[in-house]
Amino acid sequence: MATHTPGCAPAVRLCQKLNRRKTLEADMMATSLKRCLSTVDLALLGVGGMVGSGLYVLTGTVAKETAGPAVVLSFLIAGVASLMAALCYAEFGARVPKTGSAYMFTYVSVGEIWAFLIGWNVILEYMIGGAAVARAWSGYLDSIFNHAIQNFTETHIMQWNVPFIAHYPDLLAAAILLLATIFISFGVRVSSWLNHIFSTISICVIVFILIFGFMLAEPANWSQKEGGFAPFGLSGIMAGTATCFYAFVGFDVIAASSEEAKNPQRAVPVATAISLALAASAYILVSTVLTLLVPWHTLDPNSALSDAFFRRGYSWAGFIVAIGSICAMNTVLLSNLFSLPRIVYAMAEDGLFFSVFSRVNPVTKVPVIAIQVFGCLMALLALIFDLEALVQFLSIGTLLAYTFVAASIIVLRFQPEKAASRSGSSNAQQEPSPTDLEPQTMAQESGELKEYESFSDKLQLVEQEKQSRERRAAGQLKARWEPYLGHVLGDCEPGEVVAFSVLALMVSGLSLCAVLVFGSGALQLPLWSISLLVVVFGLAFLLSLALIWVHEQQANTKTFQVPLVPFIPGTSILLNVFLMLKLSPLTWVRFIVWLVVGLTVYFGYGMWHSKEGQRERPPQDLAARYVVLPSGSLVETVQTVQPDAQGEAPPQNTPMATPTTTPTTEDQNAKR
Repeated sequence: MATHTPGCAPAVRLCQKLNRRKTLEADMMATSLKRCLSTVDLALLGVGGMVGSGLYVLTGTVAKETAGPAVVLSFLIAGVASLMAALCYAEFGARVPKTGSAYMFTYVSVGEIWAFLIGWNVILEYMIGGAAVARAWSGYLDSIFNHAIQNFTETHIMQWNVPFIAHYPDLLAAAILLLATIFISFGVRVSSWLNHIFSTISICVIVFILIFGFMLAEPANWSQKEGGFAPFGLSGIMAGTATCFYAFVGFDVIAASSEEAKNPQRAVPVATAISLALAASAYILVSTVLTLLVPWHTLDPNSALSDAFFRRGYSWAGFIVAIGSICAMNTVLLSNLFSLPRIVYAMAEDGLFFSVFSRVNPVTKVPVIAIQVFGCLMALLALIFDLEALVQFLSIGTLLAYTFVAASIIVLRFQPEKAASRSGSSNAQQEPSPTDLEPQTMAQESGELKEYESFSDKLQLVEQEKQSRERRAAGQLKARWEPYLGHVLGDCEPGEVVAFSVLALMVSGLSLCAVLVFGSGALQLPLWSISLLVVVFGLAFLLSLALIWVHEQQANTKTFQVPLVPFIPGTSILLNVFLMLKLSPLTWVRFIVWLVVGLTVYFGYGMWHSKEGQRERPPQDLAARYVVLPSGSLVETVQTVQPDAQGEAPPQNTPMATPTTTPTTEDQNAKR
């Protein structure tokens, strides 16, 4: 074991604090929340979270300003990348059925500070998502009344001319968020039934849009006369893809609700697959209809679908679309307000956020304080920011969460069993590995070795030994690669090479994407230099995947598992990083500012109140002594001790320097 100089000890302890992982309880189905959601409930929550303003507003915005009719491809690529992330969320939601979504998954597999940063960004993601939807909801309703609400507000109330802020305060958007907050506070059943009603209306309207829209479609709107199918080229398609990720944010509400699902092991993966398939199909088909109804450059970004029907002379259809869009946006509002307090609750329950947010109402079984506080903050965002600024900032938090969840899947899948599934006690006994169990198969109850007299018994013993050699513990090098890589990787601890390879995977992926995005533009590199760097970083990325793949995975088949690990999570990481780098520099500046605020909260509060940290302290402050009673039994006495000023441990050959609580008994035992 490596030793550290006294000067390095504080830094080592700090790193251990920052990277400590959450200890899961033995019974992960136990919860203070109410388990009442079925597979249908979760699927409708997912559909409601994804099919909202993205369908009725974002399609027109991206088509007109970023991708043109090729917005269809933008949604397709975003859907494929989201599918890879959704598979990772589904595995975690089934395996760790606790509220917290990406925050919880990162805490279990990677470490505390990374989990806090992911949770901190997920909080912002949900707040911005809800505020953006409220803004879109208000804009749609305003368009029905010919922008009378906006004109009245600017004329009689106030308007602003401040950069990065909306031109006028959207009082209607803030009011709808406050109203939704009240309904969410009544409990999960009320939220679920409201979501059912609005989702049903929204789905019916989508079916109407597809049928009637394809009847009115004009293929000439995709012709070169109108600018062609992809007027902004491949760059516009990929930039549109990054923005289109906003459309698929909602599927993680399913994983966030797993602690309130009746059967999360089955319901979470099934609901994730159903909701993502329905949402992706709806986005691709509706964007096709929209760009075929009217030329893409004439779309109204604020109310594209209803305006398209109005301009084709079907005003009644426009009203139906507007009503359906408002219902769909209501489902997204409910989804965001449903998920956000549960993320905050999970962080507060772990001690990383203010404990007041972990209080659960005994009647409604929901964190009412977290719902009300963050509902008001969401309303404040909707009041002062416009839709475009909110949507651009939203994508980066989503992509970062997807990236860490994909990396967490790899780390958790290749972790040794003792680290991946610990019980509630920090001193719980570890399950014996297959190698440890091998001698037990040859032992009888009497403790003597079994007598293998027959030839079949000897063959059975040889087969058992062969299987135990071939199937190693998770994180160890596979047996078939031992002759080739054993002399290089054989001495490493289980999971150590995988952890290093995941880090190398993310660094090489980031470098590769940076060259592809900025190589010919901001960096102005020559073509040969770009080609060389792409080859080098690409090979490093593939080598990292190969090093992970040659190690054993956990043999867990009880819950859903992502196929083709580490290749699907690795591809998801690469796509997410590439799309993050396509976002604007101003979005990154806002993101860094939010991270700095989060680190201030963590180092000022979370690190000192972490329950994992409190769980580690008692063994350092207690000393145990065993006293033999006259009856022959052992009695353990535990006493608090003061740590030595020099931080030195007591000698191992002497007992702890604490007076015994039973001197009479010790004297008697000494005499005996």
